[in-house]
Amino acid sequence: MTSDPFLPDQPGFRLARGVARMLRSFDHAVLCEFVPARGLRVDVISISPAGEIWIVECKSCRTDFISDRKWQSYLEWSDRFFWAVDGDFPDELLPPDTGLIRADAYGAEILRESPLTKVAGARRSRLMRDIARVASIRLQALTDPLGAGPL
Repeated sequence: MTSDPFLPDQPGFRLARGVARMLRSFDHAVLCEFVPARGLRVDVISISPAGEIWIVECKSCRTDFISDRKWQSYLEWSDRFFWAVDGDFPDELLPPDTGLIRADAYGAEILRESPLTKVAGARRSRLMRDIARVASIRLQALTDPLGAGPL
């Protein structure tokens, strides 16, 4: 059996990979590790075919969730907000008015939909531009590592 050279070591990154695979299967444009504003870093952000912006925060354990003091700040940057957790995570810790995704490194499934709360127009415009810029710079770094410059 061959090992997967792209399988991340950290549990949160494994969850993010599974979430990204699921979102791509929904035809979303997906970006991991994105900074929507200074002091914030989301695990996964995506743009749906309809233009909805989804943010997914990956939590690998109870301590990871309890220590997260910024998650409510992410709500104003997304149309839909989800948690992604593995099968051992205590779901009752998660706020019931947020989406819930069960994930592992290979895929994911939405267990609870997130309510739709539209991002303000000016913020959406800036966010779409920033997502496009970061994605483009990352793509160039893959195809021309010496010419891409800093992110």
